[in-house]
Amino acid sequence: MKIAVIGIGNVGGTLGPAWVKAGHNVIYGVRDPNSEKVKTLLNISQGKAQAFSVSEAAAKTDIIVLATPWSATQEAITAAGSLAGKLVVDCTNPIAPDLRGLSIGTTTSAGEQVAQWAQGAKVVKGFNTTGSGNMVDPRYESQLVSMFICGDDPDARETVAQLAKEVGFEPCITGPLYHARYFEPMAMLWMDMAYLQGRGPQFAYKILSR
Repeated sequence: MKIAVIGIGNVGGTLGPAWVKAGHNVIYGVRDPNSEKVKTLLNISQGKAQAFSVSEAAAKTDIIVLATPWSATQEAITAAGSLAGKLVVDCTNPIAPDLRGLSIGTTTSAGEQVAQWAQGAKVVKGFNTTGSGNMVDPRYESQLVSMFICGDDPDARETVAQLAKEVGFEPCITGPLYHARYFEPMAMLWMDMAYLQGRGPQFAYKILSR
């Protein structure tokens, strides 16, 4: 698959190389394709990825992964141009600057807002309920970390579930996009426990079934 990763922080900088390793064609969408940070990421990606502007990366691919800070997400979508018909994976969380709450929620979500901004795109929420360390290694002894996925398009959800599986997660498709209203508070709880309560990031959510 051809995947554009928009945002090369902890999440984008982890998922991109993992998908390269899985055999996908990854393009990083960045402001400055010649920056040292981008060059380092391309080296980590074994020279098998490319970097272009956000609009070029989006135009060259069918799957767009938004791994941007929430405050930069609308700008990134605007820069990408028309995303109609494309699969957009929303990894964002609308975290308040002091890490003490969500800036939107309850009756809507970042995922639903992304769908409004990216008119005509098939938006799927995923890769937002745990930290990048668990994306590097989603295995806890014999257990795989659960990755929650939701979206309104069933085929798009299955595609993202496959991408999650290739990174090493156990995908859990919960249903339609409005479930992002629940995912994002889960992410806030994880961050609060990890960083404000001092638990550290070496824990994750897991679905258990009998």
